[in-house]
Amino acid sequence: MYVVSVTIFVNPDRVMAFIDATLENARNTRKEPGNLRFDVLQAEEDPNRFLLYEAYRVKDDFARHQQTDHYLKWKQAVADWMAQPRQGVKHHSIFFE
Repeated sequence: MYVVSVTIFVNPDRVMAFIDATLENARNTRKEPGNLRFDVLQAEEDPNRFLLYEAYRVKDDFARHQQTDHYLKWKQAVADWMAQPRQGVKHHSIFFE
């Protein structure tokens, strides 16, 4: 399994728009055959900080995800709403049930 965690800091005035756009992307991503999980998390101590937790069967499934219309639409929509560049960390799963 291939996991990507993305930390995103959103400008305070764009939080609700970011949530709406991200939930649309997440729902469509869950329909992709290679996607196993897509969680959208908002930090308790900082409502402008988000974590996207994405799990795919294999690394190529993530690459395919980045070419989908819904991902490209999300990426373009949220680009100017971020307070700083998003921070993505890629992982290979060791234990997952």
